[in-house]
Amino acid sequence: MKGALSWPFLRLYGLTILYFCANAILNVLIPLKGDSMGASNSEIGIIMGAYLFTTMFFRPWAGHIIRQKGPVQVLRAIILINGLALLLYTFTGLQGYFIARVLQGACTAFFSMALQLGIIDALPEKERSQGVSLYSLFASIPNVIGPLLAVGIWQNGEMTYFTWTIVAIVILTGVAGFSIQISDSRESDPKSEGEKETFFQSFSNLYRNPYLFRCSIIMLIVSIVFGAVTTFIPLYASTINFSAAAFLTIQASTLVAARFLLRKKIPSEGKWHSGFVMTILLLAAASSLGVCISGFVRGGAILFYSSAGLMGISQALLYPTLTTYLSFVLPKTSRNVLLGLFIAMADLGVSLGSAAMGPLADLTSYSVMYLICAILSALVIVCSYDRQGKLSGAAALDN
Repeated sequence: MKGALSWPFLRLYGLTILYFCANAILNVLIPLKGDSMGASNSEIGIIMGAYLFTTMFFRPWAGHIIRQKGPVQVLRAIILINGLALLLYTFTGLQGYFIARVLQGACTAFFSMALQLGIIDALPEKERSQGVSLYSLFASIPNVIGPLLAVGIWQNGEMTYFTWTIVAIVILTGVAGFSIQISDSRESDPKSEGEKETFFQSFSNLYRNPYLFRCSIIMLIVSIVFGAVTTFIPLYASTINFSAAAFLTIQASTLVAARFLLRKKIPSEGKWHSGFVMTILLLAAASSLGVCISGFVRGGAILFYSSAGLMGISQALLYPTLTTYLSFVLPKTSRNVLLGLFIAMADLGVSLGSAAMGPLADLTSYSVMYLICAILSALVIVCSYDRQGKLSGAAALDN
C-alpha cells in the first residue's frame, strides 16, 4: 500500500487509536459517575468541557512549538503526562476528574497537532484530504466500542475493571508512542525575531483572514452541537427509555464507515464547495431535531437511532473537509499556527456544547436544548453559502 495507507502512516493511526481509547470510555463514565454523586448538569458540563477548552487554548502554541522542536520529542513527553492524567481517574473524585481533564486537554493539543501536521506535510496534495480523513477516522474508532465498554463497566458496578482497563491503555500507548517515528518536517531556517513576530501576528488572522474566519465560525457552532450530543445523550436517553450506548455506537460506527468509504469524495484541491458543505450542515440540523422530538412521537426509537447515523455522517465529513481546504489556502509561513487556531475553534465548540448547554438543560429541558442545537445548525448553513464564488477562488492565493 502507498500514500495515506502505507505502513508508516498505519503505525501512526494505530497509536491514534490507543491514545483516544480512554477518552471514549470516559465520555460515558464521567457523566454517569457524576450524576450518581449528585452533580448537576452544569457541573458535569464543566468537567467534560474542561478537556477541549484546555485543548483549544494550547492548539496554536502546539503548532508553533512542534515546528521548532520537532514532533518526536514532544510526542513522547505528552504520552507520559497523559498517562499520569489517566491514572488520576482511578483514585480521585470530581475535583480530580477536573484536573485530569485539563491535563488530558493540554496533551491532546500537542498529540493531534503533531500527527495532523506531519500527515499534511508528508502527503502529496491530491492525497492530503485522505490523510486528514483517515487520521480523523482512526481517532473515532475508539468511540465505536468505548461506550459499550463504559456501560458494561458501569452496570457491573465494579470499578476495579475500570482501573485495570485504564492501566492497560496507559502501558500500551506508552510502548507504541516511544517506538514510533515521525518525519521531522521543520524548515532549516534558524529561529528569528521575524518568525516570532509572525507567530503572534497570526492570531489576528482569525478574524482578518476571510477563509479562516468563515471556516472557524462554521466549525465552532456545529461543534457546540457535537459536544452537546456526546455529553448529554447518556443522561437524556435514560429519561426517554432509549439506549445511550446504542446511540453512541451507531453514531461512531457511521462516522468511521463514512470517513473510510467517502474519504475520496472530500475535495482536495483548495476550492470551496458550497453545496457539499451545506449538505453536511443540513444533516447535523436534522439529527439534532430528530433527537429533540424522538421522545414525543410514535416510532421515536427509530428516529432517535437514525439521528445517530446522521450525526455520524456530518461529523465524519465536516472536519476533514474544512481542514483540507484551509491547508491549501492558508499562507505556508504561518499555516501551522493558523490551522491550530482553526482546530481550537472546534475544541471550543465541543467544550461549549458541554459547559454552556448543561446550564441550559438545567433551566429548560434536554429536548429544548437539542431544539436549540438544531436551530444553530440550520443558521450556520447561511455562513457556508458562497454565492459570489469568493471562497472558490481562494486556492489562487499566493502561499
